[in-house]
Amino acid sequence: MKFDDLFAMPSFANGAARVLDLGSTLNEYNYSSSPNEADRLALKGNWTVVGDDLWKALDKFGQEKQLTE
Repeated sequence: MKFDDLFAMPSFANGAARVLDLGSTLNEYNYSSSPNEADRLALKGNWTVVGDDLWKALDKFGQEKQLTE
């Protein structure tokens, strides 16, 4: 799961059309089947990002440790 799965990602054409959309009729939202499902997806996305950051930090630490040995 990518973090941006929680948000609708409009195209360039949709973005250009929003300039003329005075009534906000082009709004798009990603919906979940329940509030619990939305919370589960948000938590999963958050922990995925935290895990990715931890792996990057461990990799950087390993590279720095090799340079000092």
